[in-house]
Amino acid sequence: MPSLLCPLLAVCLYLQLPDGQAWIPGYSNGFHYQDISNGNGNGEIYFNGVRLHVESPKTSVSATRGGSVTLPCHYHYEPELQAPRKTRVKWSWLPANIVSAPASPAAFAKETDVMVAMGNRYRSFGSFQGRVRLRRTAQGDMSLVINELHVNDTGRYRCEVIDGLEDESVTVDLELRGVVFPYYSQKGRYHYNFLGAQQACQDQDAALATFDQLYTAWEEGLDWCNAGWLADGTVQYPITVPRDGCGGVDLAPGLRSYGQRHRLLHRYDAFCFAASVKGDVYFLKHPTRLNFTEAVEACASNGSQIAKVGQLYAAWMLMGLDRCDAGWLADRSVRYPITKARANCGPLEPGVRSFGFPPPYQKFGVYCYR
Repeated sequence: MPSLLCPLLAVCLYLQLPDGQAWIPGYSNGFHYQDISNGNGNGEIYFNGVRLHVESPKTSVSATRGGSVTLPCHYHYEPELQAPRKTRVKWSWLPANIVSAPASPAAFAKETDVMVAMGNRYRSFGSFQGRVRLRRTAQGDMSLVINELHVNDTGRYRCEVIDGLEDESVTVDLELRGVVFPYYSQKGRYHYNFLGAQQACQDQDAALATFDQLYTAWEEGLDWCNAGWLADGTVQYPITVPRDGCGGVDLAPGLRSYGQRHRLLHRYDAFCFAASVKGDVYFLKHPTRLNFTEAVEACASNGSQIAKVGQLYAAWMLMGLDRCDAGWLADRSVRYPITKARANCGPLEPGVRSFGFPPPYQKFGVYCYR
């Protein structure tokens, strides 16, 4: 049996082949890396006192849907090297609805590959293809640039740098600026199972909200007594003013939780998250009021399409849309956005007022999106 030499207590596994060469096994991180330059010339790799550090100056970054964002990641050696060494970088992603503790093995198992790079060669994956690149503005800069951000790009991103046997990583959370809104079916309360809630939000140019997004909305004053699905499969609702029928007056304000529910059998409303829109949401000036069919045609004649609920909420929250005129939306609901509360425009607080789902023959204005 050949002897095993590990001069500085490194773990050095090798198999002696017939021709005297050493074989080093591949790595589970998706890279096969064999480097005989950092050893004794016989294929035995060991650490020589140089430490790899991977760091990020930010633990979280917020951005706007449709825009670009840079997730910072840098690496360096301690002590500094006199000559560059071969390194690989791998960016992976854990979607916001399954983000767990940073060190959780379950979290690692659910991560999705975003990009791998070595030198000037790189490869991107899935929905990130053609939208990601490494910034590389300085030595050791492996920051990830994501373009044309999607509403579902939120989550935890891992920057992993591999140098021979050394493997270090850091995580950065990506959040999108947006607004959470409750949504229910035209049939009334509690008609959506989990998949139906997902689809309902998507139909309104939104996505199921995460717990963190709902919690932030509650901190900003969202108070809603109907329970709704969240992206992680839990059912919750936010209460700022405790009262009977909403958990009782004895419970403190906060998020009321039903916990995980059966995704197919149980039925609730939905909490949707809408990020900013690239286009423009506006109230169409029209000489007469319109029924729903006429409203759809009026927007089309104006070179637009009838706005969706998520688009109206995003325009209200992020663009300051303020209009005291009720108008049709694509889901056949009638709503209007108020940023400056005033007489004859509903409650004293800002918000999107809703008339529910009136019969389609009734006459209102219309909100268009272009």
